[in-house]
Amino acid sequence: MTIRLKVLFSSLMIMALGLGYADIYFPLDGFSFERLHIFLFNLCTGGTILLYYTERQPRVSGRVKLFFLLSLVYAFSAFLKWYPLTLAVSVLLWALVEKIRINKFSMVPYQFLLSKVPVFEKFHQASLWCLSTGIAMASVVIINNEYTHWVHMEKLTLDTFFLGYSFPLSLITLSLVFQMLRKIEGPQSKFIMELCFWTITLGVIVFFIFILFEKFLPQIFVTAALFTAVVIVFMLYYTFAESMQQKKFLTSGIGFLIVTAVTGIAYICLQMQDGYDPLKTKWLLHIHVFASLYGWNLCGLAVTCRFDDFPIRLHSTTVILVHWLTALVLAPLGVFQEGFAVLAIVGYAFITLTLFFSGNGIINYDQ
Repeated sequence: MTIRLKVLFSSLMIMALGLGYADIYFPLDGFSFERLHIFLFNLCTGGTILLYYTERQPRVSGRVKLFFLLSLVYAFSAFLKWYPLTLAVSVLLWALVEKIRINKFSMVPYQFLLSKVPVFEKFHQASLWCLSTGIAMASVVIINNEYTHWVHMEKLTLDTFFLGYSFPLSLITLSLVFQMLRKIEGPQSKFIMELCFWTITLGVIVFFIFILFEKFLPQIFVTAALFTAVVIVFMLYYTFAESMQQKKFLTSGIGFLIVTAVTGIAYICLQMQDGYDPLKTKWLLHIHVFASLYGWNLCGLAVTCRFDDFPIRLHSTTVILVHWLTALVLAPLGVFQEGFAVLAIVGYAFITLTLFFSGNGIINYDQ
């Protein structure tokens, strides 16, 4: 990855975290900085890195460059509520993602059903398919909520569907995890890995449906299944994946994912209680969000965008400890106090810049 790309992506990711606090400390009537916060990280940066990784070309292709530029137009038009422009750009974004997915795999994703296809390839295609589907579904919601008003549901909002842009990043990270487990894909282990694949991919879809219909008890069952699958993935990865620098970061990432699952279950249980007060559980929700977006997803993006550079010259343990401190302590506290928000941005900038700009070369992995 070129220096220019590293500067571009790291700047956008740091800006994204800063915008996550903008609605709290610099509110703007009628506009939600939360959208820009989500888009710059998940769609503009994450989506572009996903497509760049899929093509695996020495230089960024014209298709990936166009996707990035259009994703910026999408982000700012949705933020400014220029929905006709957002819808027009959505068509082009969907076409670009599908073009790259079909070139890499096939038009019909029949590979999902073939046992001979490695699980990591299934996660990879699911990531691309989830990105294009998310773009299409968000467009349908815009049309419904802004123009046709055919369906009326409290949770059927743009902001709910925009959060779905984080799912492709989760799936491509899991693809990296299972790629490092490919050597153990025997008859028994392959069954377990396939079961994890279907549990995670279908579980996320079913969970999203239950959110829309506000079915809390089914949400707990689905989240429990997802939690179990993630723990199994963690055990397989920790036990069988080859010891290398990438493993440290991805193991840390799966740790964040487990935190996300636990806090998600706890939050749903609290919502089911009589006299539930959203303000009293705000802290838990923010730990859940930051663990997912700036913990798990950042680990995945860092390994994905520097996939061919490892090993890289840095003190892995130090970076991981700062990462956990920033994502689980400083960032959530920043929602309540400005000083912690500044510290969170500084800590996150340190992590991001270190991961992007550390030189590559052979080092001691225990450092």
